[in-house]
Amino acid sequence: MVMETDSLRWFQQVADGTTVTEVSELESVTQSGVSRALARLEAEIGTPLLQRSGRILRMTHAGSVFKRHVDAMLHQLDDGIAAVSQLIEPDTGTVALAFQHSLGTWLVPDLVRSFRTAHPHVRFQLTQVRDELHSAPLAGGQADLEIGTRRSHDPAIHIRRIALEPLRLALARDHELAGQPRLRLAEVSDEPFVSLRPTSALRRLTDSLCDEAGFQPDVVFEGDDLSTVRGFVAAGLGVAIVPAPRAGSPEAASGPVLYREIIDSGAVREITLMWSAERRLLPAADLFRRHIIRRANAGRVPTLSE
Repeated sequence: MVMETDSLRWFQQVADGTTVTEVSELESVTQSGVSRALARLEAEIGTPLLQRSGRILRMTHAGSVFKRHVDAMLHQLDDGIAAVSQLIEPDTGTVALAFQHSLGTWLVPDLVRSFRTAHPHVRFQLTQVRDELHSAPLAGGQADLEIGTRRSHDPAIHIRRIALEPLRLALARDHELAGQPRLRLAEVSDEPFVSLRPTSALRRLTDSLCDEAGFQPDVVFEGDDLSTVRGFVAAGLGVAIVPAPRAGSPEAASGPVLYREIIDSGAVREITLMWSAERRLLPAADLFRRHIIRRANAGRVPTLSE
């Protein structure tokens, strides 16, 4: 059985909703040429893959099963073509990078900036992801690398700790404990808490730290992002455990929220780098991976705001 790559690509496009007419225009081939290629493909498979529904071709059940493998095969083929291209010009590739929102104001820009000093022509496709514990890593397989604070237990994912980020207790400026630079969590055991939703890694860590301190936090407000959490703290509606502000970040500026050191042990969160164990990184992505690890090993990350 010898299948033409063009036939597979045209099948993929039609299965994704592109009409035969549109495929012919995109590929500069006649409509009859596309139709004949699809017919040959079905003959080689031995069963119809597409069926007409009005003016649109839709996948049969066999077509749906077949397409998953076509997608994977063409993805691997495109990776191979891109890999060869990058081997010839390794500094002109693209890195698909997913990162947690809270790291986008300090760590990720610093890593990209320092990398592009030596590799100015490498492009980046940036995707922000939540720290949801059960979300698929690597943006569902669309990213080469992910920088975040959640841990994947999937054996198909490599994970490397690159930093420990201190956590702080966020208080409104007029809070009665605001004058103390260091606090134990037990001192706010009776306070209302503002936090992220229970599915987030930071919320899980917050609950664990409070449990170690001997109480369950009374979470009266749950948000989807740290900006919302800080806003509710600023309004005096509760306290929160949040990442320590970094020098130069908006959170580090003097404002209605104060950040106090938590004396309790374990008040840190891991920042990790993840990549696939099953798919070889393309050269540009691997260059960036090694850059991150070298920089982390040297402790060269932005400093805390004190």
